[in-house]
Amino acid sequence: MTTTRHALISFGLVLFTVGGALAKKESAVPATLSKQKQLALVRVNVTGQSYDYFRPWQKKAPFSKRALGAVLSKGRVLVTADLVANQNYVELERAESGEKTAATVEVIDYEANLALLQPAEKTFLDGITPLEIAPDTVVGDRLAAWQLEPSGALLATEGLVTTVQMMPYPIDIGQFLTYRISIPLQYRENSYTVPLVKKNKLAGLLLRYDSRSQLVDAIPAPVITHFLKDAESQNYRGFPSAGFSFSPTRDPALREFAGEKQKNAGGVYVTTVEPGTPAMKAGLQVGDIVTAVANNEIDQNGNYVDSLYGKIEFTNLLTSHAYAGDIVPFRIQRSGNPMQLNVTLEHRDAKDYVSPPYNLDQPPRYYVLGGLIFQELSRQYLKEWGPNWQREAPQRLVYLDHFQSELFSDRNRRVVILSQVLPANSTIGYDELAYLTVTKVNGKEIKSLDDLAEAVKHPIEGFIKVETEEDPKQIELDAAQVGAEAQDLQENYGISALHRLN
Repeated sequence: MTTTRHALISFGLVLFTVGGALAKKESAVPATLSKQKQLALVRVNVTGQSYDYFRPWQKKAPFSKRALGAVLSKGRVLVTADLVANQNYVELERAESGEKTAATVEVIDYEANLALLQPAEKTFLDGITPLEIAPDTVVGDRLAAWQLEPSGALLATEGLVTTVQMMPYPIDIGQFLTYRISIPLQYRENSYTVPLVKKNKLAGLLLRYDSRSQLVDAIPAPVITHFLKDAESQNYRGFPSAGFSFSPTRDPALREFAGEKQKNAGGVYVTTVEPGTPAMKAGLQVGDIVTAVANNEIDQNGNYVDSLYGKIEFTNLLTSHAYAGDIVPFRIQRSGNPMQLNVTLEHRDAKDYVSPPYNLDQPPRYYVLGGLIFQELSRQYLKEWGPNWQREAPQRLVYLDHFQSELFSDRNRRVVILSQVLPANSTIGYDELAYLTVTKVNGKEIKSLDDLAEAVKHPIEGFIKVETEEDPKQIELDAAQVGAEAQDLQENYGISALHRLN
């Protein structure tokens, strides 16, 4: 579904890089609150290592993060998923006593950016009154950001909810309900995750913060409630999607082209339907106009009238309100004829993409052949170019990632790339090659690293022939030389293993 991008950056990044500036803007004072409120928070200390996609056989330098977790019922602690991504060790610390215990990540959803922690010591949270959820936040409400001073005293900073809208989250898959809050948030060391409360109930978790405009985007209570309800099941399914993109129908010519006879009729125009998704399985087609979802009429901008928020994009009906497995009725117009389609929603796993949108907590796949490093394209790989990866990363690879639905009708495949070349005797003349799309190896079409690994076992007249979409179109390696120099290549570049396929 279509998304709108906003120039906001990660809260953790902003606070840790401009913390001094934030500290000078303090307007709130440590709150004198009841013991119950203070104890509803615990510090969360995380250490970990992320994987290095430029050197996929190794990890990056260790990192550490400090945050706050919201204590919920049933001995659970709620934090953001990006806090515990690629973690090696998670520790909970009681604010009032400094007592500590290890914790495990019980459920994590990177798309909704939420995670539930459980303390190793089951009695660790005893005596803490858990936070209830405040589900009814609307524009004009005041929320308080809860932070802790080094002494354990609670610091509450109030802000005003200015907007409730659908926005992309950091993983950037679809859109989720989001609160935007105007608040002079302050720097504190443990502020990677910050709970936002309304009348002493949890209203949201901080998603990102723009220090210049002093605007917070928050994961709202309805998304948190959806996550918690799904987490109750033994098999967490994740947030559902339908699998189509759309555009508004404000243009009269577009409505006429689609066969819509009523001038003021609502609905959105279907621009793409992704293969194998619930929308395609239900029979939705490009050119259809979706006029209602779950019996809610949709206007020409794609909004429906929500009982709590007023006009908001209809995708909220498919994420906050519906669950994987739900059957949602779609009313459509096709060539001027009204129809109803029943769409059975599903969660689309990251592995079901040609270029997976994220790959966290697990190592990247790779194959080193005579100094040639082969990998599978993913957005995790592209993000190695930093926050501006869409401009800084190799543009052909960005193009393949962005338009993968249109370019590849077969979802059961990967894009294999020659990411770089390590100088070696077998790669003389190929040293400058990088970011090439592999099409065939020894005449076999390549749709995954598994295909490549099998193909290299069958040299042609003693040579391994690699064909690429881009120049030089063809690379030839002496198979015997590659095998003879494999051990030296590992030792020279500190490669623990020449391939990782599992």
